[in-house]
Amino acid sequence: MKLKSELYKNEQLEICDKLILILQLDNMNSTTLYELDNNKDKQKKILELIPDIRKYFSFSVIIGASDPEKSKRPWLSIIRNITKLKYEMVHGDYVLKKDDEKIRTKRYVFIVKQ
Repeated sequence: MKLKSELYKNEQLEICDKLILILQLDNMNSTTLYELDNNKDKQKKILELIPDIRKYFSFSVIIGASDPEKSKRPWLSIIRNITKLKYEMVHGDYVLKKDDEKIRTKRYVFIVKQ
């Protein structure tokens, strides 16, 4: 029996592309945890991909897809695991300024794999 990664390579890449479109990365190919936490529409769109993820991926390691209720941020688990196909996700601390208030968050930068 073939692995899902062999059988559904094209479908997996399509889902990865859909995910990147949903994230609406900035000109530096990045987004912040603050943006993801506060954008319920993006979270909803990502979670709507779960049926396709379950169909085309071995989702036992993707907690956000296998058991979303157990995770605080199931959509982040999905982002981390699906984007591995085409991107290296680098993260670091980041400070946002909103209305003269400093907000500490994480910044996720997506670097295309060679």
